[in-house]
Amino acid sequence: NGVAHFLEHLLFKDTERRSARDVVRNIESLGGMINAYTSKEQTCFHVEILDEHLPQAVDVLADILFRKGFPENEIEKEREVILDEIQSLEDTPDELVQDILMEKLYPGHSLGFSILGTEQSIAALTLRELMNFYHAHYCPGNIIIAAAGNLEHARLVDLAQGSFSFSDQLCDSSVEAPRQYGKGEVRITRPINQAHVCLGMPAFSYSDPRKYDLLLLNTVLGAGMGSRLFQNIRETYGIAYGIYSFFDFFSDNGMFGVYLGTDPKKVPRALELVEKELAVLCKRQIPRQELQEAQSQLKGNIVLGLESTAARMNRLAMLEIYFDGFKTIDYIVEAIDRTTRRSVWETSCELFRPENFLRVVFSPEG
Repeated sequence: NGVAHFLEHLLFKDTERRSARDVVRNIESLGGMINAYTSKEQTCFHVEILDEHLPQAVDVLADILFRKGFPENEIEKEREVILDEIQSLEDTPDELVQDILMEKLYPGHSLGFSILGTEQSIAALTLRELMNFYHAHYCPGNIIIAAAGNLEHARLVDLAQGSFSFSDQLCDSSVEAPRQYGKGEVRITRPINQAHVCLGMPAFSYSDPRKYDLLLLNTVLGAGMGSRLFQNIRETYGIAYGIYSFFDFFSDNGMFGVYLGTDPKKVPRALELVEKELAVLCKRQIPRQELQEAQSQLKGNIVLGLESTAARMNRLAMLEIYFDGFKTIDYIVEAIDRTTRRSVWETSCELFRPENFLRVVFSPEG
């Protein structure tokens, strides 16, 4: 509960060969950027740099990832930083309600744990627990090296083999699938002015072929100002200023959700209208033209989203994690084109069952 994110912070501290300042300076002094992020199932350390400085980038990444330990004083300093980060999340209710949705949708499961952790879990975290997690997960068998841009694959392999330690150390890569999913309604009050609402449900894994139907449903329902939720609930009824749908794919499951922010008095009507839109998708197939427009929008978004080398690098890593190999853009485009009105309708009926809905209402006190 917050351990992976805590380690992400600590790995930027002093190494055996560099001070924490030098870790950053060795990249930024060359015009590059170094950063990291932690998601539900992986942590990514990434560098963006000119191609001529690729050896330096690989060396710095290897240096921060493989280490003997962490100084106690650095752990205490970073603990305070992360506790501040958690407090900051408390001040952003539109993000916090989605954290709560995940917690309630995956009760007792790691997918339901906050990436940041809680104030209690971070305050109680010990050096031994951090080191145990580090040794179990930060090992060669769990590391994927992905790169995009002006480089040669063979040269990257040579650099990686020269900098990274590829031993036979066993890794903990086990993943336990959720045994149950939360449903029903959860109401939480805070000293805020607007109500923040999420409606969520279980969905498909990253490698499930039905995910393309789900991507199209997301496009039709809540991706952009032309979507059904935006047009019908914001534009027609004027109930919510912000409304959109979202999804997350994991190794063995996924989730789909709708977020909206509205006046607390309008929450019942807003939920009624959202669930009505979901029910409509189960009652009849979407019009052919709407499907074609959604396919075109989705394909365009995917292609345009890969204009940056950072996005391409991230995509390569995700494909290796979830598909164990490369999938071309043409493969993705063809999969989207293969979706039909019937397949999208069948997926709608499978997902949008009211008995599977979890409603989280984050509203003002009183």
